[in-house]
Formats: sequence, C-alpha cells, structure tokens
Amino acid sequence: MQTTWIVTANNGRARIYAQKDQNSALLEVEDMVNPTQRGRVSDIDTDQLGQLAASKSIKSVGAATQPSGYEPNQTPLEHQAELFVRSLADYLLQGYTQNRYQNLILAAGPETLGQLRKLLDKQVMNAITQELNKDYTNVSPHDLLAQLKQHQT
Repeated sequence: MQTTWIVTANNGRARIYAQKDQNSALLEVEDMVNPTQRGRVSDIDTDQLGQLAASKSIKSVGAATQPSGYEPNQTPLEHQAELFVRSLADYLLQGYTQNRYQNLILAAGPETLGQLRKLLDKQVMNAITQELNKDYTNVSPHDLLAQLKQHQT
C-alpha cells in the first residue's frame, strides 16, 4: 500500500498529513511553525542600517555620513522564511528516505512553493503527484481533502 503525504505550507507554517489510501482520513504527521514570521523585524534584525556609521568616530564633525547605497540581498524575514522552507525540504527528504511515504502532494503559497521547488531533492520531486499554488494551512483536514479532489477534476 502506498502512503501519500499532503503538505500545506506558507512562510510561517507547514502542516504534513498522511493518507494510507484515497478513501481514508488524513492523519497529521507534523505541524511545523516558523515563529519569526509572527514577530517584528526588529526582533530578528538588531543591526541598524543607515547614516550612523561615522557619527561617533574620533573624526566626526557631527554630521551624518552619506548613504552607502548598501541594500541587503534579503530582508531578515525573507532569510528566516528561506531557512524554514529549507528545514521543511530536509524533513520531506528524511521522510522519503525512511520510506514513510511514496507519493507527495504539495499545496503552498506562491513564494513558499517557488522556494520548495528550488530546495527539494530530486527523489522527492519525483514523488510529487499533485502541486497546488494555494495556501491551505488554515483549512481543516476534511475540507483539505475536498479541495484536493476538486482540483483533481
């Protein structure tokens, strides 16, 4: 019998369900939460970017420095979201290599789905039977099954 894992995810939460066959109910395998997505950027990023660099130096004349034009590649929230999606991809690979599932259904928000596509191992990518560009993390398991069946037709 082939087990299917159904993953619903966004940048703040990922829920993983298992289904033994098409007519069985969903059993929750894991509920992963990214607590940084619920906080403020100032709680994550303590560095201050801006015109403060030379204002306290010995040669400071008391005026603000010229902006350097530096902009980070990612915001702190984007970086934390990437780390969260990376941990989800690692969990899915571990589950696949332990033969806990054979088929995978992904339902994730656009940003999360794009990151997952880049980070998933080839073996896991080959196990995907359905992919939805929708965020169903707050949907009950029963309603999730109904949504998945609706998208199959």
